[in-house]
Amino acid sequence: MFRIAIIGGGIGGLFTALSIQHHCSSHDIQVDLYEQAPEYGEIGAGVGIGPNAAELVRKLGLMDEAMKIAGRRDGVWLSFRRYDTGAEVHTVMAPSQGNSSQLPMHRADFLEILVQAVKSRKAATLHTDKRCTALEEQGDEMVITFADGTSSRANLVIGADGIHSVVRSHYVHDTAQYGGMVVYRGLCEMDKIQDKWPLSTYAALFMAPGKHFLTFPISNNKILNVVGFVSTPWEKLGDVKESWTLAGDKQEVEEQFKDFAPAVQAVIENMDTNPLKWILFDRKSSPEWIFSKGKVALLGDAAHAMCPHQGAGAGQAMEDGYVIGRALQEYLKGFGTLEESLRLYHSIRYLRSEKVQLTSRQAGDLYEMKVDEVKDLSYDEGLPIVKGMIENRMKWIWAEDIDKVYEQARQEQQPSRATL
Repeated sequence: MFRIAIIGGGIGGLFTALSIQHHCSSHDIQVDLYEQAPEYGEIGAGVGIGPNAAELVRKLGLMDEAMKIAGRRDGVWLSFRRYDTGAEVHTVMAPSQGNSSQLPMHRADFLEILVQAVKSRKAATLHTDKRCTALEEQGDEMVITFADGTSSRANLVIGADGIHSVVRSHYVHDTAQYGGMVVYRGLCEMDKIQDKWPLSTYAALFMAPGKHFLTFPISNNKILNVVGFVSTPWEKLGDVKESWTLAGDKQEVEEQFKDFAPAVQAVIENMDTNPLKWILFDRKSSPEWIFSKGKVALLGDAAHAMCPHQGAGAGQAMEDGYVIGRALQEYLKGFGTLEESLRLYHSIRYLRSEKVQLTSRQAGDLYEMKVDEVKDLSYDEGLPIVKGMIENRMKWIWAEDIDKVYEQARQEQQPSRATL
């Protein structure tokens, strides 16, 4: 029996378990998924699943469940707006594939779908209160030690334990880097603002110098996900700069966005009384994700934590998990070594995720008029340039055909294994 331990029970870890079950169910494998929290859950509010990741949801047979809890954008990805008047700058449409082209969801709702699918499909044994503290290589196995004093063994450890990844820190010694912004996240019941919302879509992004305010519908269009971004120098964070997520103050949000359009004011007035305050961090992508001769692999934020400005982070973790499932299928069929299969996974995912990570940072600067092309211009002078830079920036992320890319990479790197 081939034993797999997935460390981290977030979207990336659960989706990976489902992908492995989907691709490798005919093989003798055991998957254990270890979550450090007492239960499976997500901190935060909405998550944007773009067309590329939505296609993977469909491939794993979860589209019907996801559609029941997704918001409906009617083809709109985001409508970019002036911060002061709310006037349209440019509206970006997602590929016209019906409602399935995007899946904006509440994180907790999506996680619950994944948890129930793992249970019903017996894709993995789920463990809670299991915080990984150490890894040790012993022959063809890894020994995983947990904070409660217990340990387990696996032939493959997959580190899906986020930006603070213990698995990553065992091999890569670096620190997270400040993303330059403080973020306020909350929810607003949409029926409370219907008479105060003048725009044709609820998927909107209001752009101001040094700030931007994002909204999009989730929970079957009952809830509006709300995210406010404020560029803040590191030295002005004060005592909170070592915190990642903490309780925010609604009055602080009101003050930060007091000059924004009436639609924004209506949302803030009706949002949660205690929004989350998030100090934004990402992490440089490690050039190496495969360790201990293929017995350890990283994915998601553990490999490439990124800023949220393109709504692509969760989708990148899902792409990682899908490709790992395919790579393990080949290994279990006897094609090459475990390390070779996982290095194929890395070769497919590294450059793409690194580019998404880099362009996500750039997008945040673009939305706040800080890119070199406009930083010395007035707001009105810069908007036409920003419009041109926004128009097509997401297409390369959305258009990726993961299976096609996998087949091409397999043929290029391992010609003898081109046909299974």
